[in-house]
Amino acid sequence: MNGEKIINEVMGGGLRALNRLAGSPLVERLGLEERTQQLVYEGAKRMAGTAAKAAKRLSSKRLGESRRPRGSRRFDLTLSEEQQLMRDTLGRFGADVMQAAAREADEQGGPPDGFMDAFGELGAIPMSVPEAWGGAAEASSAVSQMLIAEDLARGDMGLAYACLSSLSFANAVVLWGDESQRRALLPSFVEGEGEVASVAVVEPHPLFDPLAPRTTAKKHSSGYVLDGEKSMVALADRATRFLVAATLPKAGPRLFVVERDASGLEVTAEPTMGLRGAALGRLELDGVRVSPAALLGGEAALKRRGKAAYEDAVNRARIAWGAMAVGASQAVLDYVIPYCNDRIAFGEPISHRQAVAFMIADIAIELESMRMLVYRAAGRLDAGLDCGREAYLARTLCTEKAMEIGTNGVQLLGGAGFIKDHPMELWYRHLRAVAIMDGNLLV
Repeated sequence: MNGEKIINEVMGGGLRALNRLAGSPLVERLGLEERTQQLVYEGAKRMAGTAAKAAKRLSSKRLGESRRPRGSRRFDLTLSEEQQLMRDTLGRFGADVMQAAAREADEQGGPPDGFMDAFGELGAIPMSVPEAWGGAAEASSAVSQMLIAEDLARGDMGLAYACLSSLSFANAVVLWGDESQRRALLPSFVEGEGEVASVAVVEPHPLFDPLAPRTTAKKHSSGYVLDGEKSMVALADRATRFLVAATLPKAGPRLFVVERDASGLEVTAEPTMGLRGAALGRLELDGVRVSPAALLGGEAALKRRGKAAYEDAVNRARIAWGAMAVGASQAVLDYVIPYCNDRIAFGEPISHRQAVAFMIADIAIELESMRMLVYRAAGRLDAGLDCGREAYLARTLCTEKAMEIGTNGVQLLGGAGFIKDHPMELWYRHLRAVAIMDGNLLV
């Protein structure tokens, strides 16, 4: 395939993604037509400007190398036009669609009919895949992915996990896949074909460490043989592919693409206390054989930075779950403030009592602390800086404070927090999951 043809395909894919977003009935229903049209215009102009640069790079550099934003040590929370548009869109989608569907999803143990199609209309995956691979993003951005996770979780954390499963798979392919894997796996996501995929890192045993998975991958003459077990995998009942973390002897943990119909793979439902809207399931891998091409990044990655890439994946997962905790905690705060102002006891709002006011203030303070740590870790990723320490600190704080915020939210509603007339008991169950979900999502 010559360079000109590649560039035409790249630009065509990006423009198609933008046009699908602009023409989505959901965008019109959410009242975002004007801002979406502006995004299409700016995106098309940017693609035209970068096409010539791509042509020059083709002779000396593989097209598959996604550009990172220029490194900067300045911590800047200013959002781009694209990021602000996506936040506006997802904020309204969360409030108007996700919150309305949350209870049904929890009760039936999966997204309601048509929900995933409605999310697909928003174009979150095409807007996250770089132009170099047919998407509409200027560059792969951890901050943008983190904002998506936060805004979706503010609508409903269980449904957010379901929405982000395919996006996480696509992110991993963009970041660490080789050229052939990107060409084979990304088009079905970017073109909006409705394909579902998921990431499987978490394992069902005490003191699970994502940096040392017990699932093993052994070299075989025809590829690799995987054995182990994975837990709390989103949309396990409908995913066509899984990205499975397994330890390769002498090489360390790696990620493998496993097809759903692979011999030796068994998928079972896994009913849980929270995140039920994500249709969680368990994978049992008993002698699952995969080809050499299933190793993400290809076998060349074993000689390069394969281990560093996996550690990067763990850091990104911790940032993603931190963002989910921030979004769900923000939903709690948004709910308890008007509730306590309107709830009258002994002739005055209960928010007039110091114990209540201080508890709400504590939620707000801890929430901002969580947000700053998560944003800082994501910002360092985009700046090309190491974020292992920052991602771990964000996870540690979000794990502790998310449970505390969920508990205090129930406490502020009193008996009402214990019944299903209010969403608080649902948010409480979701926030408890942050402590055990160390993996299965990627920003």
